Amino acid sequence: MKGFGLRLWFWLALLLCGGAPLLCASAASNAGASPVVVIPIQGTVDDGMAHLVQRAVAQANDENAAAIVLDVNSPGGLVEAAFSIRDALFSARMPVTAYVERAYSAAALITLCAQRIVVAPGASIGAAEPIPNTPKMVSALRAEFESTAERNHYNPTLAAAMVDRMVDVPAYKSHGAILTLDTSEALRARIAVAEAPSMQAALAPLNLANHPLQNQGMTWAEQLARFATDPTVSGLLLSIGMLGIMVELYTLHGIAGLIAVIAFGLFFGTHIYAGFSNWGVIALAVLGLIGIAWELHVVPGHTLPGVLGAIALVAAIVLAFGVPYVGVGLETFAAAIVLTALLFLVALRILPENAWMKRLALAHVQGPDYVSSRDFHDLQGRTGIAASYLRPAGIASIDGRRIDVLTEGEYIPQGTAIRVTRVEGARIFVEPAVNPNAS
Repeated sequence: MKGFGLRLWFWLALLLCGGAPLLCASAASNAGASPVVVIPIQGTVDDGMAHLVQRAVAQANDENAAAIVLDVNSPGGLVEAAFSIRDALFSARMPVTAYVERAYSAAALITLCAQRIVVAPGASIGAAEPIPNTPKMVSALRAEFESTAERNHYNPTLAAAMVDRMVDVPAYKSHGAILTLDTSEALRARIAVAEAPSMQAALAPLNLANHPLQNQGMTWAEQLARFATDPTVSGLLLSIGMLGIMVELYTLHGIAGLIAVIAFGLFFGTHIYAGFSNWGVIALAVLGLIGIAWELHVVPGHTLPGVLGAIALVAAIVLAFGVPYVGVGLETFAAAIVLTALLFLVALRILPENAWMKRLALAHVQGPDYVSSRDFHDLQGRTGIAASYLRPAGIASIDGRRIDVLTEGEYIPQGTAIRVTRVEGARIFVEPAVNPNAS
């Protein structure tokens, strides 16, 4: 028995010694297996998503990935972004598979870029009619869908019917309707090769289940670009920037101006990163801000630098949305102007009564000799001298007293003779004195 036990241990040791290299080789083989790069096509298709796909495809090519898998669940989005994604996927040197839960509009075009499409239960693909659905837009997008389908051996007529309601496919839709395929129809039409309850289950029949998954995600910059280039958020940034410039006209402290620069910087920077804009637009915006700052702080009252700066800034804002989206840019800019005007009117009524705002507005010119009174109606028609630049608020010296005054909107240089035109409570309005000898 003792000898039998020794022989048993001997054979076990031999088996382990012989099997260990095999186990190690198997582990090394799995560890060295090419990855499967998973790219999420989730939410709105935009330039932030295009950046993600371009970066992921480049990485997959560099790492010789086994495959690229698109995890698609999107209502669609920007057609131009879908074109960029399409071009990036066509540059992939490995098979591309799409696992689809929902692929409408631009997402349908991205799905057709895959050589193999696997659908989830209850999936749908199609509904890609462009907005606006002009004949030119329909024709162009239909050609993109047809050529993409032909490249990957899908039925181009079905792809065209997703875009053009005049394409007839009686087996799948009625005349005059836009084609949308459900799971069973996609399988019957051979758009999809299989149905799977999950993306992991979809990988098994494709011999990809044993490969490590490399899930791609958006960087913080791409997430910020997607957020800030939304027309609503862009409009808010523009409103903050314009409101900051208008408040700077009154305070000249630089605080509001700095906020305006930050808001405009975020607006233009994210539009460049998202691909809507370019550095030429940034240069135009910088020139516009320099012109406005020059008017405010260097040569106030000359008007020309401020006007040219404002024109350059407006042009840069509209062009930042991209030439195809000039209409969107104009609509967003118009909405921002309305919002800015409303906020500024509220500020004029509320902030001057706020003690903090009073300190902010005039702390740099008020001194121990500052005199004020509750009733200024006795100053009606009086003349004096602008003790500071009136742009349009500032300080005037009237009868030896330093008084807070306002103009009707024009800029009056320091030292100019002024006359009080009207008094509204504590608000004293002045204009340049007609009589050059006024004192």
